[in-house]
Amino acid sequence: MSDEDHLHLNLFTMNSVEHVSPGTWRHPGDRSHEYTDREYWTEVARTAERGGFDGVFFADVRGIYDVYGGDRTTAIEKAVQTPSNDPTYLIPAMAEVTDDLGFAVTKSTTYNHPYQLAREFSTLDHLTDGRVAFNVVTSYLESAGANLGLDERMEKETRYDRAAEFLEVCYALWEDSWEDDAVERDADAGRYSDPEKVHAIDHEGEFFDVPGPHGCEPSPQRTPVIYQAGSSEYGRNFAAANAEAVFCSQPTEEGIREYIEDVQSRAEEKGRDADSISFFMGVVPIVAPTEAEAEANYESLTESIDVEATLALLSGFLDMDLSELDPDQNVEHIETQAIQGTMNAFTQSDPDREWTVREVAEFSGLGSTSPIVVGTPEQVVDELEYYHEEVGVHGFNVKEAVRTGSLDDFVDLVVPELRERGLFRTEYEGDTLRERLYGEGQARLPEHHPARE
Repeated sequence: MSDEDHLHLNLFTMNSVEHVSPGTWRHPGDRSHEYTDREYWTEVARTAERGGFDGVFFADVRGIYDVYGGDRTTAIEKAVQTPSNDPTYLIPAMAEVTDDLGFAVTKSTTYNHPYQLAREFSTLDHLTDGRVAFNVVTSYLESAGANLGLDERMEKETRYDRAAEFLEVCYALWEDSWEDDAVERDADAGRYSDPEKVHAIDHEGEFFDVPGPHGCEPSPQRTPVIYQAGSSEYGRNFAAANAEAVFCSQPTEEGIREYIEDVQSRAEEKGRDADSISFFMGVVPIVAPTEAEAEANYESLTESIDVEATLALLSGFLDMDLSELDPDQNVEHIETQAIQGTMNAFTQSDPDREWTVREVAEFSGLGSTSPIVVGTPEQVVDELEYYHEEVGVHGFNVKEAVRTGSLDDFVDLVVPELRERGLFRTEYEGDTLRERLYGEGQARLPEHHPARE
């Protein structure tokens, strides 16, 4: 089985105390508090590469969750993705101790500038020999805008219009500004680069005016692998137009099937090859040598879940103060200015089920909207194989219930079973992250991608 055909894996994590399992920092043996230590992250990188993972996918957020109860008290007290550090600066250290592992970094198009961001990713792509991805997000927390000098959060439609133009600028800088042979390094002629092969982009738009040219020479991938996770109408259209890999956040099989089919259809309407988009499903594996041990671990973890912290996290996702709702009230479909996909995950992915606030909180305590898979290595792989072969997901973003225990158990117990069944790589192929996804020789964006048009 070639590298582009087998199942793919990312570790989904965050440079913070908590990510998406609020309260489990209290679980015995959890190492979340080590998130400020360089050695913690280099160990994570080595373990993920030993397990053959495509990459480490870093979530990130601007601001502090302050929707629940109308203030930030719960988020700070209970470590709801707070405190947190910038993931970008972990990449050089983690790349230094690995040869093949990739790194996906979440960056907001709402509160960054494309010229600066393009330079940052080109630099990372050079330093990692082509192992980086850009997870494109439009920031949703009101507190993030306030801290960056904005009076109010941008409307969702405006955020996505800005994101589209943001990528248009980045694409021009990464793909068009420097020709492949612009750098000559001709010592005899005293010419390092040919000025005739370095071009301004002369972008003038609604949100940005960027004359260029790009300040960096072409990196191994030029454009980093583009990740996206939008589930709203705007998000799905944006993913269909730009994404090479999409994070599916639906909690049910029906929701995942619908999402994949919908985004593929939209991509084809935009002239793209639907098969050029890989879909990664979130999953929370709780695995042990025996079923009894796995169930015991699960029960122990559920006792660590902090329901109030979970509600604070979800309130930020949904832009709804869940403290004001009756725990047994149904969560109905409401258009929000935050993460619409979180709302849709519970209201649309399983139309026959009515979710209450209490049920949403209990379900989301270990991994937000992603399914939890509990069992032996064989049982866990049965589930992963089913979703891969029958539902059509290309890979999984593995979420941590315990750090680093969830990753350690997955690499030591699940990966050998995946390899035994021929579902997963035994060695890396190609040199870049994009080649891990699409095969050797595919380091650059495909011709049908809008950035290459």
